[in-house]
Amino acid sequence: MLSSVLLWFCVLLIILLLKSQRPKNFPPGPTRVPILGNILQLSLDNPLKDFERLRKTYGNVYSLYLGSKPAVFINGLEAMKEALVTKAKEFAGRPQDLFVNDTTDRKGVILADYGPSWKHHRRFALMTLRNFGLGKNSMEDRIHGEIKYVIKKLEKSIGKTMSPKVMFHNASSNIICQVLFGRRYEYDDKFINMIVQCFTENAKLANGPWAMLYDSFPMIRSLPLPFRRAFKNVEICQKFSKQLLTEHKNTRVPGEPRDFVDCYLDEMNKRGEDGFFSEAQLSMYVLDIHFAGTDTTSNTLLTGFLYFATFPHIQERCQQEIDKVLNGKDLASFDDRHNMPYVQAVIHEVQRIANTVPLSVFHTTTQDTELMGYTIPKGTLIIPNLTTLLNEEGQWKFPHEFNPENFLNDQGEFVKPEAFMPFSAGTRMCLGEGLARMELFLIIVTLLRKFKFIWPEDAGKPDYTPVYGVTLTPRPYSMKILLRETQ
Repeated sequence: MLSSVLLWFCVLLIILLLKSQRPKNFPPGPTRVPILGNILQLSLDNPLKDFERLRKTYGNVYSLYLGSKPAVFINGLEAMKEALVTKAKEFAGRPQDLFVNDTTDRKGVILADYGPSWKHHRRFALMTLRNFGLGKNSMEDRIHGEIKYVIKKLEKSIGKTMSPKVMFHNASSNIICQVLFGRRYEYDDKFINMIVQCFTENAKLANGPWAMLYDSFPMIRSLPLPFRRAFKNVEICQKFSKQLLTEHKNTRVPGEPRDFVDCYLDEMNKRGEDGFFSEAQLSMYVLDIHFAGTDTTSNTLLTGFLYFATFPHIQERCQQEIDKVLNGKDLASFDDRHNMPYVQAVIHEVQRIANTVPLSVFHTTTQDTELMGYTIPKGTLIIPNLTTLLNEEGQWKFPHEFNPENFLNDQGEFVKPEAFMPFSAGTRMCLGEGLARMELFLIIVTLLRKFKFIWPEDAGKPDYTPVYGVTLTPRPYSMKILLRETQ
């Protein structure tokens, strides 16, 4: 009896070990444990250092197993360009069986798989954002309108210290809310603060340890574990989205859109029952754009002002250039960036060092393909490690320090290295890049023109280590606000 049990155990072990071997010509990686994969070799709280360690061992294209699921990690400019640009369509899929897919009920545009519905929705979003002033004066007016509220908030703190976290999150949220819903919210509005809190909490949950366990071990998905909080958060946001949708349906005039939601409802009427556009899609679609337009921009601003406060010489040089270029002008315009090479360099360096979306949004392969000589089967999970681009040796003058010289040539002119891809690249590139760039420039320039930001004497040494999640967030900090004497 015992010998039979041992025999079956050995057979099972051999089968599991054989299954644990990588397919022929698949990217290399560490030996995996049956069932668990490589999850025990990663820090669940923040695996970025582990991913870098593995890159140094196995190269710029390597594989890990998250439970029984293989994932290919892409690192460095050469591999990233081949996958996301040269072979963009072959790597344009999105996984449909992960934690983030389940929380969003597989709707929206960011996580939509590559196909007709995604193409129609992306084309619609780009066209509608453009029509509502993206890159035009009307969008600048919306941003400047919101900056006035930021200025009021800062003026109340002159001579004192304050934490800018909620302020920047609410400002970023309001700018995209005006585009989506045609309205803004006061900074103390309880409901919008709850929505922003849900966004930030889910951003941490979605790449955190519970999400990794959820993705690796499907058998635990129905258990009452902490990842259920993300589903509750989405439910709260959906309620908000559906409420606004109902208001729009009751007040809209067909053919006279006031905002993004009205445009979508017009498009639904025009298309009829084509299966692509629906109210269920819309409620998650606007949350997608709202989240993407809030979390990334606000975290970049938080990173920027942390560095302005702790690198006063960089702040002062920006202010000198701003004063010179805007001499006599009431407001900055986005076109002024062409005359501000140093400010441009600083803003881009903030984006590089913020590394806001370190692992991009996960991809999948849409067909059998090759990458850097390796064979990648259709449906393989692809994780672009953007961190490796933004600090890659040989691509930057100072890859591991905050230094605007990374974006300046020997003549002091602004240059953008090829490895600068904070919005990813190719077919699935972030559709809000234009809005984000405009927001960052106008907010930073306007605030630096009026205020001086100082690291408090009693605050101790600044901690630049971010909090890990789908987006990297600076640790909470406070800064002292002074009104500038010369403007």
